Amino acid sequence: MSLERIPVEQLDSPEKNRISRNRWLLTRRTCQLLMLALFLAGPFLGLWVIKGNLASSEVLGVLSLTDPLIMLQSLFAGHAVYVTAIIGAITVSLFYVVVGGRVYCSWVCPINMATDLAAWLRSRLALSRDLVIPKQVRYVVLFLVPFLCWQTGTIIWEFVNPITIFQRGLVYGAGLSWGVVLLVFLFDLFVTKRGWCGALCPVGAFYGLLGAKSLIRVNAGRRNRCTDCGDCYQVCPEPQVIVPALTGEKKGLSPLILSGECTNCGRCIDVCPENVFNFSHRLTNIRP
Repeated sequence: MSLERIPVEQLDSPEKNRISRNRWLLTRRTCQLLMLALFLAGPFLGLWVIKGNLASSEVLGVLSLTDPLIMLQSLFAGHAVYVTAIIGAITVSLFYVVVGGRVYCSWVCPINMATDLAAWLRSRLALSRDLVIPKQVRYVVLFLVPFLCWQTGTIIWEFVNPITIFQRGLVYGAGLSWGVVLLVFLFDLFVTKRGWCGALCPVGAFYGLLGAKSLIRVNAGRRNRCTDCGDCYQVCPEPQVIVPALTGEKKGLSPLILSGECTNCGRCIDVCPENVFNFSHRLTNIRP
């Protein structure tokens, strides 16, 4: 049965609401937890599938992976860079250039689970306090990071990076790491909605630039069905990216969400009662 022939009653059925409204969310959580489990399996169980952390790791003793932002910091700090690290950084970069840079934020980063929880609680508790922080601030922080590395001769962001602190804390003792995660959570809950990822984190800014022209994109290909319910805007961590794709038909704009700031989290696909959105790619011949 084609999607166009499914009755509206079936699209809005309780089964759809219970299952499909969280399909991609549950998939992302599984991916994030599995990633953590693979890193922790070595120290705790002796199963060294992955050695290292999200900054630098080795898979099955063969494939080296390096966070390209770490590589950039190392270069500016004047540290020696090995060939394996360069190959690892190129491998990671190519992957995110294809699938979308900020896939790292929504599918890999463990801090995302805390910020998503804070956003959900804000909605449930109807918290309205929202300090406006321009999204450009994260790019300012991003460009400050290599400058400070150059000035200090250190990979300076890793001293304060919540992701690194959290992973290190899980292995060596979680006291400080949970404190850092709690600060990020409280900031997003009480100060500004999605403030850490959306306005401050230079890692997200870097991957947004890296995946600005990525192949995999969310597509609002059935935007003519949109009823302006606003559900997609409520759950999207970067709601501004939806506007051109969803409302730009009269202007001749593509239904693809083309902004590199899109995290490809799939929440708009999950919650839309009219099935407006789906995953697609730039090479598809899409009809609005």
